[in-house]
Amino acid sequence: MGEIEQRPTPGSRLGAPENSGISTLEHGQKPPPTPSGKLMSIKIQMLDDTQEAFEVPQRAPGKVLLDAVCNHLNLVEGDYFGLEFPDHKKITVWLDLLKPIVKQIRRPKHVVVRFVVKFFPPDHTQLQEELTRYLFALQVKQDLAQGRLTCNDTSAALLISHIVQSEIGDFDEASDREHLAKNKYIPQQDALEDKIVEFHHNHIGQTPAESDFQLLEIARRLEMYGIRLHPAKDREGTKINLAVANTGILVFQGFTKINAFNWAKVRKLSFKRKRFLIKLRPDANSSYQDTLEFLMASRDFCKSFWKICVEHHAFFRLFEEPKPKPKPVLFSRGSSFRFSGRTQKQVLDYVKEGGHKKVQFERKHSKIHSIRSLAMQPTEPNSEVPKQAQQSASLALGEGADSPGHQSCQAGKELQVSAEERGPRQSPALQKSPVGSTKADGAAKATTEEAEEAAKDGTPQSTPQPPQPSTELSINSQGGAAPANVILSPNLSPDTKQASPLVSPLLSDQPCPRTDDEEEGRRKRFPTDKAYFIAKEVSTTERTYLKDLEVITSWFQSTVSKEDSMPETLKSLIFPNFEPLHKFHTNFLKEIEQRLALWEGRSNAHIRGDYQRIGDVMLKNIQAMKQLAAHLWKHGEALEALETSIRGSRRLESLCRDFELQKVCYLPLNTFLLRPLHRLMHYKQVLERLCKHNPPNHADFRDCRAALAEITEMVAQLHGTMIKMENFQKLHELKKDLIGIDNLVIPGREFIRLGSLSKLSGKGLQQRMFFLFNDVLLYTSRGLTISNQFKVHGQLPLYGMTIENSEDEWGVPHCLTLRGQRQAVIVAASSRAEMEKWVEDIQMAIDLAEKSSGPTPEFLASSPPDNKSPDEAAVADQESEDDLSASRTSLERQAPHRGNTMVHVCWHRNTSVSMVDFSVAVENQLSGNLLRKFKNSNGWQKLWVVFTNFCLFFYKSHQDNHPLASLPLLGYSLTIPSESEDIHKDYVFKLHFKSHVYYFRAESEYTFERWMEVIRSATSSASRAHVLSHKESHAY
Repeated sequence: MGEIEQRPTPGSRLGAPENSGISTLEHGQKPPPTPSGKLMSIKIQMLDDTQEAFEVPQRAPGKVLLDAVCNHLNLVEGDYFGLEFPDHKKITVWLDLLKPIVKQIRRPKHVVVRFVVKFFPPDHTQLQEELTRYLFALQVKQDLAQGRLTCNDTSAALLISHIVQSEIGDFDEASDREHLAKNKYIPQQDALEDKIVEFHHNHIGQTPAESDFQLLEIARRLEMYGIRLHPAKDREGTKINLAVANTGILVFQGFTKINAFNWAKVRKLSFKRKRFLIKLRPDANSSYQDTLEFLMASRDFCKSFWKICVEHHAFFRLFEEPKPKPKPVLFSRGSSFRFSGRTQKQVLDYVKEGGHKKVQFERKHSKIHSIRSLAMQPTEPNSEVPKQAQQSASLALGEGADSPGHQSCQAGKELQVSAEERGPRQSPALQKSPVGSTKADGAAKATTEEAEEAAKDGTPQSTPQPPQPSTELSINSQGGAAPANVILSPNLSPDTKQASPLVSPLLSDQPCPRTDDEEEGRRKRFPTDKAYFIAKEVSTTERTYLKDLEVITSWFQSTVSKEDSMPETLKSLIFPNFEPLHKFHTNFLKEIEQRLALWEGRSNAHIRGDYQRIGDVMLKNIQAMKQLAAHLWKHGEALEALETSIRGSRRLESLCRDFELQKVCYLPLNTFLLRPLHRLMHYKQVLERLCKHNPPNHADFRDCRAALAEITEMVAQLHGTMIKMENFQKLHELKKDLIGIDNLVIPGREFIRLGSLSKLSGKGLQQRMFFLFNDVLLYTSRGLTISNQFKVHGQLPLYGMTIENSEDEWGVPHCLTLRGQRQAVIVAASSRAEMEKWVEDIQMAIDLAEKSSGPTPEFLASSPPDNKSPDEAAVADQESEDDLSASRTSLERQAPHRGNTMVHVCWHRNTSVSMVDFSVAVENQLSGNLLRKFKNSNGWQKLWVVFTNFCLFFYKSHQDNHPLASLPLLGYSLTIPSESEDIHKDYVFKLHFKSHVYYFRAESEYTFERWMEVIRSATSSASRAHVLSHKESHAY
């Protein structure tokens, strides 16, 4: 039973003004106090099938009851939920929050009100709280059992496998089958039992919170996710079903979506008796009439559906609650119904700002308990989305206790208890707002930043696990079932793979993390010579390189061997050319680590100084590496052959796409095929630093110089192949991010720059993503589609193009007019520096196009050239997310797509990146141990950190197979902490973007300078002169 009057409401917790939520009051009026008097008891059925009775005043509005339920659950994000019940005509309706309950529920003793999810956001990572995601997972479970969430057998089995993992824990075949026999999650479950058990075996170590996250990642990709069908007929009398979603109004025939009307297209919604009317905005390219009419069973059905549409539009599209209209004095016309409550953007903003207390909750059906991050210190914004690994079941740490050094070794041993013996598990850390940013109109820009926050939770205690590739059907950030990083890619984001709690122990001689004092003592015992730390960099980056090779030789090969979708010729081209490299570099790493052990003084050899050098080891192995040059030459060929085979085989395309969604594949798959070529450049850089550091009379100088000469020769031989393949790989990566274009990858095309610009039209400035090549400039938009791809809206051939500064003409800062032979586009950059980068690159591209043979033919797929002026294009620029999905025909376009690619990062950070920057990033890769600290925490947490592809990837130790979280660095500022920040440690640097602040601490001056150098390369663009000094212009 809930005490109503003394508990804060969700509205008050959201910081709402006193009169918010009441939409029928005159301006300046306050809502009436909760009526006192006789109480009525109402039974509420929760999502876990339990029933609770709540006593509320008879004349209380519906909001009082919903607040009571949310308070009872300690639910912060209660705005996504609602109360539904059968009215006196047996029609299921939502409880109106403004009307008195007694006028809606006529016989409360005989009615059970159901607490269910009302608003399904486009991306589950917008749900910041673990409890909210748990309730959403229960809703998915209910919809599966009731047949409302339809899907194919594979998706159903995968969904159920995550439910089973959250309820009974790790795989045990006997327990699984017994549990499935007692619990029916879906009709005809028996036929799927073997597949469910097979999938469950791949979730070992996954916490309940992670299982919820993965479940929602898969479910949100399904066409019927969150859909409630409302029977209707069209004008011809054909039976159809109407539904409303976050994107707009959907039309189904049976369970198949046949049409969609995006909110941007809808001008007005109304109903007249049994007729439901949709008035569309004028569109010259549309074949639809101005007003669409659907016939429903009765006026009550029609009005009920109209109300749901009004609420969905307000919740997902408005920035704030709509203002009430004044009541007419004499008479009113039409319904006075208005949406009441917080919009999604207001909910996201509140949760990001924090300030709410997180408490425990219980999972009714789970043998493994969970705890909602008991914050001992103020929590960071968005600290609950599991794009990073959650605390394991055996360890519950709040954010305030993020320093592993705060835990004693003995305590660590005591915490090694089974999940069933110890209840609380740490909830997953949120990483971002990337989803929040995904953009649901204005609520979108949180997506990318959420992924960054994932790393804020305590890192999991590890249990060893053999390297076994995951078979999850995830959709990654780069989409999803990420699908989540289903497994979600660990990149941005979420875009993002979900990290697993199974991580290896810290790289340490002790069984427990060291405290700061222990770390200081250990550091003082190590050599301080710069050459030692240069040699150590070879060791740390070699560890990462070996892990990258294993992605191909172990994980990808294992996945391919299970399915007969890759031609034998392609297998023989890829794997036999990678396995010798893996074997060679495994031995190479052992030699380097043995030399470092001697250098550190673990034997008496260091006294004589015989082993305080690394040049001889480098020279010996680089000379041996030349014998493997034949394999290196094959990698470019393998990359081309793989992409060609993918174009010709949908099965292979699907296999590679699903593999990219696994956690181990934290970068695009084709990037790993180029890793051996990139590694040669790293050896060259390290040897250049050694030769510069050591004087000519040093014992190590001659070997270092000889090794440098050998590796320089190899790099020169492979230079042409490397340049060609980098451009080829980037074009194919961009192809996956774009729809509406068929032949992006053609001989002679060179990628130059991509980034976010604002396009000026009759509707004002609208964010667009631009892609610059050496022959054409594309502009695209990103809708809230299941694929997270960008739709191409137009192309501007560079032949004959001119650039004009238009700041004075249009009154818009950093504004340019790009005037082609057939059309002109007006764009604005986010800053003067961004504008100058675009001007420089576009002018260079125009010069290249002028020197070519002539204009480039159009290559957009089914997209007519945009010949409209900015004013004429005003309406056409309002693209529909549903148009995007409706126009997809190929498997690639229908597929879930990664949402954390560099394209998405640039979109959310409103910046750009060039091929020059990508080339510099290839050279500036680094890995090693760093201590990390958050703005509001006291302790330092030791992590293995890998910098690559403009992003920091965080691991518990170098032995882990996949990252816990990632932090895209574009847009971040790199500085040294000031005195006022009270960071009294050496070698500390600071990363900050808006409210996100991270401190990192290196072990020596050399490693500090190296981290500063490589991170600066990602946070500030290189000049084109820099890249051209390294590489000449290239084209595939």
